Amino acid sequence: MSDVYLNGKFVGTTENALGFTEKLREERRKQAIPPSVSIYHDEESDEVQIESIKGRTLRPLIVVKNGRAVLTERHIQQLEKKEITWSDLVKQGAIEYLDASEEENAYIAFREQDITPEHTHLEVSPLAMLGLAASLVPYGNFNQSTRLNAGSKNQKQALGFYAANYPVRMDMDVNILHYPQKPIVNSIMHDVSKYEKHPVGQNIVVAIMSYKGYNMEDAIIINQGSIDRGFGRSSYFRPAIAEELRYPGGLVDEVGIPDKDVKGYKSERDYRYLEGDGIVYPEAVVDEGDVIIGKTSPPRFLSSMDEYSLTTSIRRESSVSLKHGEKGVIDFVLLTENEEGNKLIQVRVRDQRVPEIGDKFTSRHGQKGVVGLIVPQADMPFSASGIVPDIIFSPHGIPSRMTISHLIELLGGKVGALSGRYIDGTTFDAEPEERLRKDLLDMGFNENGTETLYNGLTGEQYKAKIFIGNMYYLKLKHMVANKIHSRARGPIQLLTRQPTEGRAKEGGLRLGEMEKDTFVAHGASLLLKERFDSDRSVIPICEESGNIAVRDILRNKSYCPIAGENVTINDIEMPYAFKLILDEFKSLCIYPKIELEEKY
Repeated sequence: MSDVYLNGKFVGTTENALGFTEKLREERRKQAIPPSVSIYHDEESDEVQIESIKGRTLRPLIVVKNGRAVLTERHIQQLEKKEITWSDLVKQGAIEYLDASEEENAYIAFREQDITPEHTHLEVSPLAMLGLAASLVPYGNFNQSTRLNAGSKNQKQALGFYAANYPVRMDMDVNILHYPQKPIVNSIMHDVSKYEKHPVGQNIVVAIMSYKGYNMEDAIIINQGSIDRGFGRSSYFRPAIAEELRYPGGLVDEVGIPDKDVKGYKSERDYRYLEGDGIVYPEAVVDEGDVIIGKTSPPRFLSSMDEYSLTTSIRRESSVSLKHGEKGVIDFVLLTENEEGNKLIQVRVRDQRVPEIGDKFTSRHGQKGVVGLIVPQADMPFSASGIVPDIIFSPHGIPSRMTISHLIELLGGKVGALSGRYIDGTTFDAEPEERLRKDLLDMGFNENGTETLYNGLTGEQYKAKIFIGNMYYLKLKHMVANKIHSRARGPIQLLTRQPTEGRAKEGGLRLGEMEKDTFVAHGASLLLKERFDSDRSVIPICEESGNIAVRDILRNKSYCPIAGENVTINDIEMPYAFKLILDEFKSLCIYPKIELEEKY
């Protein structure tokens, strides 16, 4: 007897578990039970598990009976003529959906010619086991699984042409690549997903070699000439929003150039780009701190008397200005209303981004790297036919990562560029490497993709043959301009008096315990002291009670709240955070007594 479970709950027993599961599967194929129900016979524990709950990933497979696929040539002809649809195939039992548990009982053939009498299912296409992004990776079956994952992840972060109506959209920080291209080496999925309508990369020449050590550890070297011709150029868009809010008592915000008597008025220079309506004009070149939408608000706290007079006293400044580290050109100004019918102003700032040292690039195989050096075209290595690589990629990224598809794409891209055709690199079903090698040989190049390169500085021939070819490269959204951060003195937190946190708030760079150890090891004691006094403060301490004394500025005297006035009070240097914890101890009714020693 075998136990039967429905969604993990015991519902009964069956004498013939195999027959029972087969019967249920037949019923499912006849549409007697929903196609999303999964039946799984666990032979080890002799249990039948029936699952119908949400959240299971199901994948379609062609049903195989008696060593033959149920999906016939006739079905395919009917599909081509649009006489039947996909759902009809499911209804006819030619295709069924399996989840991970039922797949344990299935024996799936990769291709039709592989089917044996033991097989239960056939893949619709081997490519169907991959998701959208992973199936865009050419020659993916030559890749290590981890790198295929990385490659699919990287494509999601690439800059491209995300929507054709981007000029009229107000999206939060987005990027547009100026010259996106369709890849030379592509897969079926590129056609299915209409990839040429929203491409995310560019076809470039890549040489695998070292150059002055500037492409160590995944870094890449870029040709300045390629950047001048538009490689990797993009625009960064970011909106700023202001609303005219309504407050209780009939008070409202006002968009306009603030008057000089407004509380918190900046300076005339800050408002120089504002027009009469208090909004910046399009194509103004703005920098951090510049006001782009002028606005004033009623005071935050009204006294009980002020509430009754609508001619309230001074208004406060609440303009929208560019944050720390932001700059650009005003691209688009939109005036509209929000849900409540209040005035809403949106201003989009555009910033052109040219590739610079530290920007991140990647191929479609998880071979990501940052720009380590930008070399003038005259100094780049060149081939006998005058080809100069756009990117120099380090050879050390290949052996340990085993991204063979990276190398095959270079070969395929070279063949495609020379013969003027697209190369099919669909995973499991690509144009074979042997054919690429033969085509390359027929065009008068080395079949292994290598060429003799010459040193751009000296003109000497390199002794080693260099592997060089064409490849689809992507620029990722991680750019130095968005991440660069430094600070001297700046804003501090109100409570702890320590520097604020984060780049947006112009925060400090935290020096932790481990960083401290490196300074200790170096013996850099003065630097260590300087690093650790971001919240240094001088606190008067009473010698008698060991308590924090009070400094009365009006009487120019210090006294202790416990011991009185006629005691010795010393000014002691300590971190403000320490003074804070002493206050917290006091709130717990603990007496933190500070005992002072003589300073020798």
